[in-house]
Amino acid sequence: MTLKSLIAAAAVALTLGTSGFAAAQGKLEKTDIKIAVGGKPLLYYLPLTLAERLGYFKDAGLNVEVSDFGGGAKSLQALVGGSADVVTGAYDHTIQMQAKGQPIVAVTQLGRYPGIVLASVNKSGTVKSVMDLKGKKVGVTAPGSSTNFMLNYVLTSLGMKPEDASVIGVGGGPSAIAAIKRGEIDAIVNLDPVISQAQADGDITILADTRTEKGTMDVYGGPYPAAVLYMKPDFIKENPKTTQALADVFVRTMLWLNKASTDDVLKVLPEEYFLGNKSLYAQAFEHSKPTYSPDGRFTQEGADAALKVLKAFDPAVASASIDLSKTYTNQYVEDALKRLQK
Repeated sequence: MTLKSLIAAAAVALTLGTSGFAAAQGKLEKTDIKIAVGGKPLLYYLPLTLAERLGYFKDAGLNVEVSDFGGGAKSLQALVGGSADVVTGAYDHTIQMQAKGQPIVAVTQLGRYPGIVLASVNKSGTVKSVMDLKGKKVGVTAPGSSTNFMLNYVLTSLGMKPEDASVIGVGGGPSAIAAIKRGEIDAIVNLDPVISQAQADGDITILADTRTEKGTMDVYGGPYPAAVLYMKPDFIKENPKTTQALADVFVRTMLWLNKASTDDVLKVLPEEYFLGNKSLYAQAFEHSKPTYSPDGRFTQEGADAALKVLKAFDPAVASASIDLSKTYTNQYVEDALKRLQK
């Protein structure tokens, strides 16, 4: 092979590695996509920001508009209301919405552990253990979000009711830090980088931590799916190639993240994500890195765990006949992996 042909071959390989997805799938039914998320700067949703800033949406032929809401419940509302096409949100919502007769389907798993932390606020000084949460003010990203679900499950597992604690939405960024520092809440359920920032400042004491496999097992008794890409079944039916392109983007991102160093990640992110302390953000990322899915695949075990947890505190789920096979699919992930892992 001549030097010229080697260069040409390399160019073809590079093209396939970046923009070959759209070509591989043919013409997309829909290229302008509105994505809703509840707390984009949170490490829970890091894959979305990485996909955007690495140019993977553009490579796949997608023009994406991201709307960031105060919590996952609000991004779900955007999907239901029609102002969003797809959501990066908690897998739990796929089960809850099926119970309400409004099915949604997860097509890529971004997080295999929740990465959510329950902590007491030291300034309040009223919560020494999870048993002290009754009657206390607990900050969550937003009522009805995955942070709220963790609180509900912890309360019910201890024989209390979700309404035994007063839930206050504090967001997932500077507003959460401010609520802690002002002593507006007695405890907080939140994610990195908020948790790492508050811990470094000496403002909280961790009571339960699902950033690791052990911590997730301690809280939930098994693996627990976290952030996913989900959408309505009608969107999938009407836009199968676009759905595949979206799955391609996130699978590609998960594979990149699985191999990336902390420095690799920091170089991609905007400065405002670091909350004024880049080294602390780096630590927070390293705490959270085990939470990410290595390849985007779902497991039946994880889905079973989520259903068990939701049944414990959500009467609508407890009384419904849930078909977990309709809450997620690995079809699009497997197709993406066949091409990406060649």
